[in-house]
This record gives sequence, structure tokens and C-alpha cells, in this order.
Amino acid sequence: TVAGTQLNSNIADGYGRMNLAKTESGARTAIGFYHAGSGTGSITYTNTSTAYNTSSDYRLKENVVPMTGSIDRLKDLKPSRFNFKADTDKTVDGFLAHEAGEVVPECATGTKDAMMDEEYEVTPAVMDGETVVTEAVMGTRSVPDYQGIDQSKLSPLTISALQEAITLIEQLTARVTELENA
Repeated sequence: TVAGTQLNSNIADGYGRMNLAKTESGARTAIGFYHAGSGTGSITYTNTSTAYNTSSDYRLKENVVPMTGSIDRLKDLKPSRFNFKADTDKTVDGFLAHEAGEVVPECATGTKDAMMDEEYEVTPAVMDGETVVTEAVMGTRSVPDYQGIDQSKLSPLTISALQEAITLIEQLTARVTELENA
């Protein structure tokens, strides 16, 4: 227990898991992320919620300008319904990372069709008790280096496009009202 937080790690059920249990009210930081001594993000939790935080303080930013042309960019996104090969019975909504990354580069990690080298055991070591009779034969193979997506990075574009659409709706409504009253 550290400052009202109890840490419990459990891998017995085959899943790596870290449990944090608060014994006091208020918010706690489960994980903090830093670069050169400055916070870049955190995972915090309270008695009822968890937050995934990216640094966003105005004092960290410069050259701030309003977004424009958001509707056109939003129309370039290609939301899809799909299932993951590892879970064929569950259909979800989402994006293909490389497609979304073409519109909002900061949402995607990795490179489309990237591969990486992985070491693997071709032949296991031959043991006699605790003594290695023959060393394991190791090999290297090329495996996919999968892309990821942080869908929360799409929110600013979505909100900006919605604001642009609301402005257009308000302008059109005013024009229709003006034409009806003419």
C-alpha cells in the first residue's frame, strides 16, 4: 500500500494484470508519462471512473489557429464495420489505421504493411536434467509489425466538422426564414 493505493499483480489466470485499489477518496494517478521531466500524459482513476489523459495545457502549445475545411476532411474518413480475425463472432465499428492516418496522421501509429524480424526457436535445446546437451537452434523470421490507432485523435476533426455543419444549417435556416417572409 502506497499513499492509499494498493497494488496487486496477478498472472495466474493467464492474463497479465495490474490491479490498483484505492482506499481513500479522490483521484489517483495510476501511470504517469514524462519526457525531459515534463508530464506528457497519465492514466488516472477515481472511485467511479478512469481517464486517459494527454497533455493539452495551452502553455505547452504555440501557433494555435482555428481548424477550417473540417467537413471536407471528415468526408475523407472511411468508417467501417468489421470483425477481428481473432474474434470472428464480434462485429465492431472503427477504422483501418492506414486510411484514417491519411486524414489525421497523429491518430495512427506504425507504417502500412510494415514487417519486423522476430527470433524464434527452430529446434529446442536438448537437456539432460539441468545440463544442456545440445543448444537450441534459433532462427529469424519476418512477421507483421501491425499498425495501431488512437481513435480519440479523431475527435477534434469531428467536432470541428460538426461546428461547420451547424453554422451552415443556421445560415440556411435564416435564409429559408427570410425567403418565407418575403
